[in-house]
Amino acid sequence: QVQLVESGGGLVQPGGSLRLSCAASGSIFRINVMAWHRQAPGKQRELVAHITSSDATNYAEYTKGRFTISRDNAKGTVYLQMNSLKPEDTAVYYCNLRQGLSGDYWGRGTQVTVSS
Repeated sequence: QVQLVESGGGLVQPGGSLRLSCAASGSIFRINVMAWHRQAPGKQRELVAHITSSDATNYAEYTKGRFTISRDNAKGTVYLQMNSLKPEDTAVYYCNLRQGLSGDYWGRGTQVTVSS
C-alpha cells in the first residue's frame, strides 16, 4: 500500500505564501501521477494541480500562475508552492497519488487558512 503525509499548512495573511509538502511511502510505481486537491467548507473537492513522474504538469485555471507544483522522485515527495494567497484559497489541501490500473491514494489533508 501507499501512505501519503501532508505538511506545511497553516494560517497566512492575504498576499502571503505557503509551501505544502507531501511525502509518499510504500509501494510506489515508477510511473505515477501526484496531485493536490482542495476542499473548502461546503464545497466539493477540486483539483489544484497535478504532476506526472516525467514532470508534466497541469493546473486549475484559478491558480493563474500563483501556484507551482513540483516533485522530488528520489525523496518520494511532491510540493505545492502557493504565492499571492487569497481568502478564497482557504481549504483543506489533500495529496493524491494515482498509479497502475486502480491505485488511487489520498492523504489526510492539511488546513490552509488565508485571513488577516
